[in-house]
Amino acid sequence: MPPEKPKAIDAAGELAKRISEALLRERVVPRFVDSYVVENSRHALQVHASLYRDLLTLLQREALLALTVRALEIVCNEPRPMDKSKPRPMPRRDATLFRRKFLSSMARQQGWTAGDALDFQRDLQIYEELLARAATKRRARKPFEAADHPFVDRCAFLLDSSFIENARLAASKALTGIEELAEQIVHPADARENSIGTR
Repeated sequence: MPPEKPKAIDAAGELAKRISEALLRERVVPRFVDSYVVENSRHALQVHASLYRDLLTLLQREALLALTVRALEIVCNEPRPMDKSKPRPMPRRDATLFRRKFLSSMARQQGWTAGDALDFQRDLQIYEELLARAATKRRARKPFEAADHPFVDRCAFLLDSSFIENARLAASKALTGIEELAEQIVHPADARENSIGTR
């Protein structure tokens, strides 16, 4: 009996796994909430353990959405070199197939029911539509302004709706970290080179 050929690495499944692991490893959401609480003296947000856990769970899902949107945008839409030809984005058919495989792999890894997976896909589509609309009117953001992004708005509302502007600025900082993390996940070799170059 001939030896089995090793399975080719499933790029979409690998990306889903790296996203899930990175979000937990980097503790993006707990650091975001804890720094917001300290910087704005909003200690009441952490008083009730069960409410605090629920808040972290909701924000973790929003972070997963934001990270997924950015990672898929990098993989599917950003031009990349193909052999000796001009850099081009992934063909639409390939991007659709990659996205489908990615989402089914993400659902398996997260242990979602079919309903949970559909909810995530629906929210992902909402994020992408809002970002596409915002891209048409994009202008440079000042350092003291919050980003025009669904993650910022949704997280600010969930985190602290009574201090919405402070929460939006904190969520905007967290979004910057999430987008940088997406770059590191999709292009790990580039991230390694940059970290070696800064030493």
